[in-house]
Amino acid sequence: MDLELRHLRALCAISDAGSLTRAATALGTTQPALSAQLQRVERLLGGAVFDRGRSGCTATAYGEYVLVRARSILADTDRLRHGPAGFGRRAVRLGGVSGPILVGLADRLGAALSGVEVELHAEHSPRLLVDLVGMGRLDLAAVVDYPGYELRPTTGVDWRIVADEPVHVALAADHPLAGCPALTLADLAAETWVLPPPDGAGWPEYFLGVCHGLGFSPRVPHEIGAMRPLQELLARGLALSPCQATFEPGGGVVVLPLAGEPLRMRHLVAWNRHGPLAEHAEHLPRWAAEVYAASLRRLRR
Repeated sequence: MDLELRHLRALCAISDAGSLTRAATALGTTQPALSAQLQRVERLLGGAVFDRGRSGCTATAYGEYVLVRARSILADTDRLRHGPAGFGRRAVRLGGVSGPILVGLADRLGAALSGVEVELHAEHSPRLLVDLVGMGRLDLAAVVDYPGYELRPTTGVDWRIVADEPVHVALAADHPLAGCPALTLADLAAETWVLPPPDGAGWPEYFLGVCHGLGFSPRVPHEIGAMRPLQELLARGLALSPCQATFEPGGGVVVLPLAGEPLRMRHLVAWNRHGPLAEHAEHLPRWAAEVYAASLRRLRR
């Protein structure tokens, strides 16, 4: 069996959906057929792309490596399919882990760069995103880092800090502590947590290290990266999750600050200094900061 584009699309669909069942529906196939196809692809690749559990599918460290390259191959293939009409088409490619900043920047750039198409690429690993910017596969990335795990300089990439914010906590709206104005990590020492897979840039290692420094080891039976199953788990009161200040509450989930701000994170915007956005370098951090501030204002309202 040879690796084909349909296999790469199936991997990306599973990653996007967070489960084989939802991915099978999106692809117009059955869950058993997609599961069998995934097993064949993993045997061909020589390693597991996803960890499968009761909460769904999450990419392994090797799976993240595969998915980044799969998305890149599929994007290049789509460009080739445009044929001569797509040759020379003006486009900028943005990637990010921070939804509000990424989408808001895409909107700003679309308005500022007349006639330029803006393409988005979602990826949860800041390190991979910055590497893709350095390689020229992306023109700009909205990323995050954490105290003690600051991103290192990369050849060909410039970046600026957009915001430095305290980490919050998301929990069920009917949780006994949901009515508190703020929580402390000590209040939550006995709680069950859900964390995303390691992002290669210090999370969740940073969170676990801060908890250990406060004298407890959090119980983390769940590892989920996809937003939909995460929201469901939180709303049902089965776990708590550390989150960004711009995390959208609702659907039975509330977001509360942590007293004393024991956890912090930085938002950064990184761009290729030789890419098409280099001439707008003085504007990029300001636009990103304005988008971030607008997201906070909207949530506070």
